[in-house]
Amino acid sequence: MTTIATLSKTDTGYIGEIQTLSLNSRINLIPTPSAKGQAPDFQVIAHDGIEIGGAWQRRSKNGNAYLSVRLDDPSFAGPVFANLIERDGQYMLIWNR
Repeated sequence: MTTIATLSKTDTGYIGEIQTLSLNSRINLIPTPSAKGQAPDFQVIAHDGIEIGGAWQRRSKNGNAYLSVRLDDPSFAGPVFANLIERDGQYMLIWNR
């Protein structure tokens, strides 16, 4: 597992920096207005206002809350899947292939 971003919780979502070999950007996770069905609960927005993904609220088998995140961009070979977890007061975006 690799941490690709560290985020802070805000009143309306999360904000932080994502850093990989091909992506280095400030990101915001903002609630999706009236998300229904399979729509994401949060939109992932890059620093330039471009939506690069979505996040869905989930619970682990242990009952811990996390966000399941899907990032995509034309420069990626394919979508990137990660989980946003809280650990010791920090929110980390963990990628696992």
